Amino acid sequence: MRRARYTINPALPPATPDGSPDVLYGDFDDLPAGARLLPPSSPTKIVCVGRNYVEHARELGNEVPKEPLIFLKPPSSLIASGDEIVYPRISGRVDFEGELGIVICRRARNVKAKDALDYILGYTCVNDVTARDLQKRDGQWTRGKGFDTFCPAGPCVILRNEANFEAFHIETFVDGERRQDGSPKDMLFPVSVIIEYVTEFMTLEPGDLIATGTPPGVGPVGAGSIVEVRISGIGVLTNTIRQDQ
Repeated sequence: MRRARYTINPALPPATPDGSPDVLYGDFDDLPAGARLLPPSSPTKIVCVGRNYVEHARELGNEVPKEPLIFLKPPSSLIASGDEIVYPRISGRVDFEGELGIVICRRARNVKAKDALDYILGYTCVNDVTARDLQKRDGQWTRGKGFDTFCPAGPCVILRNEANFEAFHIETFVDGERRQDGSPKDMLFPVSVIIEYVTEFMTLEPGDLIATGTPPGVGPVGAGSIVEVRISGIGVLTNTIRQDQ
């Protein structure tokens, strides 16, 4: 099943917590008329892995990490498929980064890699939007990756027990042109290792989102561009870029 988190209340904010009576769940392939997609979960935190594909590290001139390189995005950066990514006024270069996302299903602390799959609800698409110039200028990643709207996720979650992980294929399109083409099988650190590593120092809660890193091919976008992150078996995460006013 591809599970969707949605609302039929057009005024509901995109990152509404699950406690709202207007947050609904259903089969992505059978949504009611008037449904508006919400992000696939309401995370307490968004954990991201940097440089998890060798060729992506090299394309930006970075060293390949010897252990998972972890950073956080704030929950305020989360938006759904169909929502707009806002291009900040203070940035001169904003990049797309299509990624496979993991949604956690239960509290996880000191999880061993062999048990990691038991803590996964399912998989989704993520766009780790990045103000590349600010990331380089700051020397750390909080501002460059933490703007409001900089974590589109969705459009749904394919439940783990029904997912064919080996068949996942990540593609990112900008205005219909394919820019990224990769497979999670090429990750430097696989999903089980990421969960073990993160839960050694951080408790993951139900609904928390992990972005597992981007394959090579990242690049800039501009106002008006349409970015699609497509993962076979999951769906298409679609967002338009809008210049901040």
